[in-house]
Amino acid sequence: MALLEAILFSSLWAFGLGQLKWEQPEISVTGVRDKSVVISCKVSSQDFSNEYIHWYRHKPNQGIEHLAYVVTVPALKDLGGKKNKIEARKDVPTSTSTLNIRFLQKEDEATYYCAWWVWNYYIKIFGDGTKLVVTDRSLDGDMSPKPTIFLPSIDEINLHEAGTHLCLLEKFFPDVIKVYWKEKNGNRVLESQQGNIIKTNDTYMKFSWLTMTKKSMDNELVCIVKHENNKRGIDQEILFPSIENNKRGIDQEILFPSINKEVTTHACVKKGSDSLQLQLMNTCACYTYLLLLLKSLVYFVIISFCVCRRTAVCGHAKSS
Repeated sequence: MALLEAILFSSLWAFGLGQLKWEQPEISVTGVRDKSVVISCKVSSQDFSNEYIHWYRHKPNQGIEHLAYVVTVPALKDLGGKKNKIEARKDVPTSTSTLNIRFLQKEDEATYYCAWWVWNYYIKIFGDGTKLVVTDRSLDGDMSPKPTIFLPSIDEINLHEAGTHLCLLEKFFPDVIKVYWKEKNGNRVLESQQGNIIKTNDTYMKFSWLTMTKKSMDNELVCIVKHENNKRGIDQEILFPSIENNKRGIDQEILFPSINKEVTTHACVKKGSDSLQLQLMNTCACYTYLLLLLKSLVYFVIISFCVCRRTAVCGHAKSS
């Protein structure tokens, strides 16, 4: 908590200064054990070549740890018994500082922060942080979030004067993900609900949902997904059609805008009567199965009784 308060305090100061743009573009970086990874930090400063860029890491339930700082020449540091395990660099033409972590082990998992020392105000401004995940698994294949969207039903809207838009994200790795909602062509982030991240086999899944009043449903919505393995490193923007488009048909096909046009999802838009009918069908199927099972059990008892009785009669005849 103290770390978050310090970062928030520094961020507010940075906003007031208005002279610096500070970004850690990756929310997570995944590396294979014994290999290396690079974490980057983008800085827009008037004099980046002379800035002191610091790197920290924070492990759960531990204090923040200073790793290294870089001004002009690369900074090397031994860590965990490994020589030159940490290397901090600066690339002046791109105003980027990088942290190279070698000989990866599970104990290297943490959130890594870049920081800039503001001498005039005696404060450090921290980036948002990048979480390092160390794994033994292969990183080949598509491990980006696979979305399925669910639109509010007509009956829900008529009954509650509101509707819930739900975005299901599946089969992604690692488990670090950020989901938020906006109106299409809007800039304001809407207040949404976030479900827990659930592990399913070797990947993860997550729900996010947004409830809108009936009056607000004329606008199209976008669910924005930030994840390390998004294609081409660009945030997914999943389009939710307006209610007017929603009413035009069931199971309509929704395309990802711009970069994700090759990916499709299906919107499940069904009336309450359809859901009730499906529930009744499932109930009937369950009772039918139980009836057939009971019938088979009765047949088994009758046949067993007949076999036992015949065996007893035959045995009695032989003894006579």
